[in-house]
Amino acid sequence: MTNAVDRLNQAGTRLTEPRRRLARLVDRQPGPFTAADLLSTVEQESRPIGRATVFRTLALLEAEGVVERIDLPNGDHAYVACAGGRHHHHAVCVECGRVTDLPDLDVGLDVAELSRRSGYEIQAHRIELFGRCADCRR
Repeated sequence: MTNAVDRLNQAGTRLTEPRRRLARLVDRQPGPFTAADLLSTVEQESRPIGRATVFRTLALLEAEGVVERIDLPNGDHAYVACAGGRHHHHAVCVECGRVTDLPDLDVGLDVAELSRRSGYEIQAHRIELFGRCADCRR
């Protein structure tokens, strides 16, 4: 997977130093993370990054497909780094937090049928599956 800084460069995004630092921080996340996680880390650095910059950068990273927002079962949301370029879904381990990218699994066919039945022009969908990964089940 190409790193976040390179992907923003490829998209033609202006890369300020705070954006670079946040993109590198996103690349180092081992699993799902929140804006609060990023804020906590950057507040401990000698050159902290403002709260608004963190949220704007997350929005930019999401718009460029570098991260995807996932909705957690408790109603909170987090972000995961994504390879981008292809539609996929996520399986999230409720014990260790591991996130696994899953292929589309032909859900698009069912979405087309839902569109036909409901009369909605469905433009996008997102699926997160929650359970215990193989390691945690052992």
